[in-house]
Amino acid sequence: MSRIGLKPIVIPAGVEVSVDAENTVTVKGPNGTLTQDVNKDITVTIEGSEITFSRPSDNKEHRAMHGLYRALVANMVAGVTEGFKKNLEVNGVGYRVSASGNTLTMNLGFSHQVIMEAPEGVKVECPSANAIIISGADKQAVGQFAAQIREKRPPEPYKGKGIKYAEEHIRRKEGKAGKK
Repeated sequence: MSRIGLKPIVIPAGVEVSVDAENTVTVKGPNGTLTQDVNKDITVTIEGSEITFSRPSDNKEHRAMHGLYRALVANMVAGVTEGFKKNLEVNGVGYRVSASGNTLTMNLGFSHQVIMEAPEGVKVECPSANAIIISGADKQAVGQFAAQIREKRPPEPYKGKGIKYAEEHIRRKEGKAGKK
């Protein structure tokens, strides 16, 4: 039995949730509108200010989808109310970042600048030359864009240079021992 799938989602004030005939859930709130297609086997019910999910049987596939779609819709409700944020840090001599609009420009020690366009609905800020804040209503889009940025120069274990998540701990390695 999916414990996650059984929990109802409380709809906060200022958020509108609707389900159409094709089982598409649409959530509208102060931070935007998000939609999610739900498998036809999972039943989505809106009763008052709660969203509940039910499945037709207890087989493995239905149990997995039950919890999955409940979690996705819960993230949508949280995204349109509070939003999601990822903080990245850039460590290294000469590594600098800046953002203008939805364009991120990074000097990462390559022979050229790395320029990235943020996807729609994702906002990029650089409060300092070594910090990047990615925010938006869609948890998946925010996380994916943060991973793409980190991929450009992942942190290395010897000196710790590169782009890392603010809460990430880089396991450091000892360098070569010198001759005696």
